[in-house]
Amino acid sequence: GLEAALKLKPDSIIQMVKDSGLRGRGGAGFSSGLKWSFIPKDPTIPKFLCCNADEGEPGTFKDRGIIDHDPHLLIEGMIITSYAIGATNAYIYIRGEFVFGTKRLQAAIDEAYAKGYLGKNISGSGFNLDMYIHRGFGAYICGEETALLESIEGYRAQPRKKPPFPALAGLYSKPTVINNVETLSCIPAIIEKGPEWFAKIGTPKSPGPKIYCVSGHVKRPGNYEVPMGVTFRELIYEQAGGMRSDKLLKAFIPGGASAPFLTPNHLDVKLDFESVAAAGSMLGSG
Repeated sequence: GLEAALKLKPDSIIQMVKDSGLRGRGGAGFSSGLKWSFIPKDPTIPKFLCCNADEGEPGTFKDRGIIDHDPHLLIEGMIITSYAIGATNAYIYIRGEFVFGTKRLQAAIDEAYAKGYLGKNISGSGFNLDMYIHRGFGAYICGEETALLESIEGYRAQPRKKPPFPALAGLYSKPTVINNVETLSCIPAIIEKGPEWFAKIGTPKSPGPKIYCVSGHVKRPGNYEVPMGVTFRELIYEQAGGMRSDKLLKAFIPGGASAPFLTPNHLDVKLDFESVAAAGSMLGSG
């Protein structure tokens, strides 16, 4: 994916991400390509990319799974994204409790530097990018993007007033894109396989695959990557094996503990942004 991306113009990559329909996998579901397009084109202005790997929502562990088991996928997605928006510095803001994941990421970053995928003149393209890990200290609020920026800058993690939005005044008051781990990890496949391939998966308004974290009293807890648009019934009973000891399901939370509960009456609701919102909850961060 990276080798293909470096042969394209940055604006072409942004358009591909727009055409894919990729929406943020961190909760809000905002168009990723549209978010990138807000970054000023002026090459004299420093720009930043921040990866939100805080994953502080109880019941969510999909980003942790990617970091632990496929860190180079995230790094590749961040390099492509940085190239597309013109960023020369990228930060991974990771939850402090993810000690193993931090070690995995640092080892992968070191490997990427050694192979010439980070640093100066990446793969002979003339593009430069440095990548850093910034460990948090367990504050739940750091999952909010502007509080995350405050924390990286060394201040107390408190949300900023908007506007200005991070695309114009983000990290160190410079244009900044903030995406979460799963969102950035989708980018290499979109470049390699094409936006049409991605858009055909899932639903028209919520395209692509999505990783869902299933935990609690189910027979097979874990991460499940399925097309967006499957029902809660399919996820809980077909993928996760149903309720432990075949007990009756009483309630479930669709997107982390801050999302409103749903009941067995909602089992046939589709797992996409619009359907879950119509049911009175939110898809959240997985």
